[in-house]
Amino acid sequence: MADRFDVVVIGAGPGGYVAAIRAAQLGKKVACVDRRATLGGTCLNIGCIPSKALLDSSEHYAFARSHLATHGVTVGDVGLDLGRMMQRKDQVVKGLTDGVAYLFKKHGIAFVHGSARLGGKGRVIVKANQRSEKTLQAAAIILATGSEPATLPAVPFDGTNIISSTEALSLDKVPAHLLVVGGGYIGLELGSVWARLGAKVTVVEFLPQIVPSMDSEIAGQLQRSLTKQGLKIQTGTRVLSAATQAGRVVLTAEANGEGVHQADKVLVAVGRRPCTNGLGLEEAGVQVDAKSGRLPVNDTFQTNVPGVLAIGDVIAGPMLAHKAEDEGIAAAEFLAGKRGHVNYATLPAVIYTWPEVASVGQTEEQVKESGREYRVGKFPFAANGRARCLGETEGMVKILADARTDRILGVHIFGPRASDMIAEAVVAMEYAASAEDLARTCHPHPTLTEAVREAALAVEQRAIHI
Repeated sequence: MADRFDVVVIGAGPGGYVAAIRAAQLGKKVACVDRRATLGGTCLNIGCIPSKALLDSSEHYAFARSHLATHGVTVGDVGLDLGRMMQRKDQVVKGLTDGVAYLFKKHGIAFVHGSARLGGKGRVIVKANQRSEKTLQAAAIILATGSEPATLPAVPFDGTNIISSTEALSLDKVPAHLLVVGGGYIGLELGSVWARLGAKVTVVEFLPQIVPSMDSEIAGQLQRSLTKQGLKIQTGTRVLSAATQAGRVVLTAEANGEGVHQADKVLVAVGRRPCTNGLGLEEAGVQVDAKSGRLPVNDTFQTNVPGVLAIGDVIAGPMLAHKAEDEGIAAAEFLAGKRGHVNYATLPAVIYTWPEVASVGQTEEQVKESGREYRVGKFPFAANGRARCLGETEGMVKILADARTDRILGVHIFGPRASDMIAEAVVAMEYAASAEDLARTCHPHPTLTEAVREAALAVEQRAIHI
């Protein structure tokens, strides 16, 4: 006999576990299946959370070495205990994954450990080991299996010298030279971690700009900042091959002529691809986009097969944990007969380098391409009182607004704690605010967020402090 549920969620990452919790809140009997023994998916186990833990720890280390003296704080030699840093990272991960397990227990959600595949109408087959299978039956099945590192044929992973982001989170020593293939947010974040800890870091990017989806002015500021921090960045560079020789990687790349790099470790960070292998999609008749490998869905996240929904990295859109969470909530609400909501125009994006980058809405290039008349307001952190107190004056806030209506089209922040500051812009855009709305909103002094208000004032060329 199959175990019966109202909803079975395949995947316990941010999209899956949030969908399961929301469905349970709405009175559904829910099961969630994941091949990992710990909940939280890639994000909590080997992605967002451990990488941010290492970013924060490495920031503290770099700050203690290079910046404390400017605040009048003198310390002796600053040492690195990499093992302790990794241990702390693991403790952070465990605390959060245990927290999700507690939430499942609180909401009566059944967690089923194993690999899942679709087994016909309303059926999910879970294989816990080579000899044990379990059948779950449900009126609705939500596919939330996330993504995995994309491969590069010229530089195949070996898990030791040529590594993915997973291995880069758990190195047992600082490499003398780390070469990062890919100038996106994952490569730049992990490159920053190891550069702060003492590695020589080289980043090679195929396109002419790092983080190609970013506003180009902000991307230029980020690249200059990372270069000052010691990262060597080569754009417009195509990787041709890589081979391991005597424990080192020899990588051949082409940029205005062929060149050879030697590195202790090569991190391949060229994006991610949806995890759909082994789900039985073809047998179940679920349509898969041949080019992207993603699953087409309608406005309520239904695939072409009735009762089978999909959210997160396996459907179109940026592969972001908060996008998956919003989709998980919306999918559960649709299943309960409610109106789910995801506003894709106000999805923020963050790069957790230091300084950080955060954005929402359109880049200046996208606004120009649309043909819309617009105005720009900018304000540098060098003119912000709190940034000066912190000693973090690099970067700026940039606001794009419609020239006729003044409606905010995009906000881009490069500077300290941009990840926290962008939420104000997201709320403003969610409610269709104008730049004047932000400009007329009182901000506490002295705070970094005053730079947002000043940038909004600058849209009308009336910033106060520049």
